[in-house]
Amino acid sequence: MPTPPFRAMRKRVDGDGGDSEPRDFSRTEKKSSAPRILVVDDEPLMRWSLAQTLLDCGYEVSEAGDGQTALHRLNDALVPIDVVVLDYQLPDSNDLKLLSTIRRISPRSQVILMTAFGTPEVVSDAQQLGAYCVVRKPFELNDLAALVQHVGCVPAGILSRAGAQPPDASTAR
Repeated sequence: MPTPPFRAMRKRVDGDGGDSEPRDFSRTEKKSSAPRILVVDDEPLMRWSLAQTLLDCGYEVSEAGDGQTALHRLNDALVPIDVVVLDYQLPDSNDLKLLSTIRRISPRSQVILMTAFGTPEVVSDAQQLGAYCVVRKPFELNDLAALVQHVGCVPAGILSRAGAQPPDASTAR
């Protein structure tokens, strides 16, 4: 459930012309330099565990439990999301269309696709659509945090040109 916007009244200043209207600060850009991560997983415990691990590493973390919420988070972000940690199987998406849409609307965001269904075709197709890598479940949370750190340092598109490899990813470009 979205949190209500933070509203503030501006104090009247002499010559201001009367009472001020409330201002909506819900979409005001934060002055944080921490990388922004979006965790998308429909399993609440998995989503919470990932988010908590990444928060503990100093990242700004947003969460989404389905594809539609993920797209809203990406569209509403004033500052681009650096890395999307995306589950392959979601209630409203069980194919790579969501990955394709994310890459289209947020091309600067790197995407790590998580799946327990990592067939060679899924891995190949995900990489062709621009996924940074595909990580097979189950995995160690700290390994994923290290991967997110590495991914956040690599601009989108560089991997396919340079052939760079992330550390310890089970399946990567």
